[in-house]
Amino acid sequence: MLLCRYPGVILLAMSGLLMAGCANTPTTGKPLADASRASVAAAVTVDEVTPPEVDDKLVEAHAHYAQGTIYDLDDEPELALQEYSQAALGDPSNEQLVEELSRRYLQRKEPEKALDLLERATALPKASGVLFARLGLVYSRLGKDEQAVAATQTAIKRLPLSLSGYQTLFVIHLQKGRFKEAQAVLDDAAKRPDVPAEFLVNLAELYANLERQAPSQKEATKAGTKAALLRAMQLKPVEPRLRLKLADGFNMLGDTKNATELYLQLLRGYGDLPELRNDVRGKLADVYLREHDAGKAIEQLESIVREDPANPQAYYVLGGLAVDARKFPEAEDYFQKTLLLSDNFEQAYYDLADVQINLDHAKGALSTLEQARVKYSDTFINEFLTGLAYGKEKEYDKAVTHLTSAELLAKTSDPSRLNKYFYFQVGSVHERKGDYEQAEQYFEKTLELAPDFTEALNYFGYMLADRGVKLERAHEMIEKAVKSEPKNAAYLDSLGWVLYKLNQPGEALTQELKAVEFSEEPDATVYDHLGDIYAALKQVEKAREAWHKSLSVEPNEGIKKKLEPAANK
Repeated sequence: MLLCRYPGVILLAMSGLLMAGCANTPTTGKPLADASRASVAAAVTVDEVTPPEVDDKLVEAHAHYAQGTIYDLDDEPELALQEYSQAALGDPSNEQLVEELSRRYLQRKEPEKALDLLERATALPKASGVLFARLGLVYSRLGKDEQAVAATQTAIKRLPLSLSGYQTLFVIHLQKGRFKEAQAVLDDAAKRPDVPAEFLVNLAELYANLERQAPSQKEATKAGTKAALLRAMQLKPVEPRLRLKLADGFNMLGDTKNATELYLQLLRGYGDLPELRNDVRGKLADVYLREHDAGKAIEQLESIVREDPANPQAYYVLGGLAVDARKFPEAEDYFQKTLLLSDNFEQAYYDLADVQINLDHAKGALSTLEQARVKYSDTFINEFLTGLAYGKEKEYDKAVTHLTSAELLAKTSDPSRLNKYFYFQVGSVHERKGDYEQAEQYFEKTLELAPDFTEALNYFGYMLADRGVKLERAHEMIEKAVKSEPKNAAYLDSLGWVLYKLNQPGEALTQELKAVEFSEEPDATVYDHLGDIYAALKQVEKAREAWHKSLSVEPNEGIKKKLEPAANK
């Protein structure tokens, strides 16, 4: 609905009567349902004083406006527009109405009608710069560039402390692809002294817009953006929404220092505005994440969920941060809360299932993925994770079935999914299934895509070494992995083991002792291998000691047999 300068018009229109008129132009009212002015006059009581002079055109304009209001309330926009147009033609000094109508005509792609209204309104001696700015825009839409520029220049002269004229002239040049002229307009606006902070913040937004449209002028426009924001900051604007826009401007510019300072000031000064507070906290969290300060980001996000425990997005980001920190139980809880609050958050299903697989909660992962499958049918990621979950359950046939399905889906819809991680996981499942030929093929695909993928180099190399095949190739791959991560206990153990298999127990012992040294906790396999290496070196007591340590970590019938007397003769 249009809001007009006519006081009381909306309220009285809804009651069926109009007593409109500006404070300096009192008029008699007019019933809305086709009554004549004569009948209205007859309804005026003796006690009322009728002004000696009535502007009939103005009275009629008020009546059209009131009727337009009724049509707006009845959701009849076409009839409302007709009535408002009659009101504006009868009273072109009503700038608010003219401006709104011209906007509607432009939306309807009827610039000629907007032009007629605006030319009438701007012909009045006291027409404001706002109307001239709108007139310039309409001229531009109609291809009348000279008139457009002239109108916007008039707008700037009449409202030098308003950005509207500059903005319209900027848009005119921008739409024509005249980027240098557009920047010149902004640079002229930037030279204005004593402009308010709002002028400068909005000017910075225009510079940023130009930077996106004209990348070749990036340096100059970025400098203009920053200069405008710094000037606005020096003015210390009080209004919180304007301060937020200023902070957002610095944030978009990549000036996280000033952005953070302003966001924190907003939290301290306007912490009693919940909507603003959580908006600012979310933006602060984003800044901290880009600065790789997960701790401070988590503080802001936790504050958000304390005050707004029904915020699924905050829980989701917290879940992602918990994954990054390898805090999988926390991540599982956050993702579960995300889905509890927003069960249409598709990605959260897959992130939750991935975490559950890492926690060896394979049954939970399968349940999560089935819920997603009901909602979203079969997808690559669902089939892939389902395959991994069945692998965790040692149901390798089912695992291979789903992984094969994932591969087929990716080939037809998104081949980029078939990356080194995919082939590595498929190879791992085949290895655990005992299908070494298939595992080898998938590991080879992995290394074709990523020759330096250390985890694959180690896994593939260890598989070959443990089976006693292609030992030179295995040694080459494992040694490459160790060079990349010389303190990785698993890789050192693999290197010791392949050297043992190559009948080089002395060199194997050196690497295996390093594996023991760099293990974060006792590892049964490492001690088992160490025992075998000592045994090969005829150091029986040390071998027995290593095997005992292995058993203390994890029972193993094979190692028990090694400790039997007959086995050591």
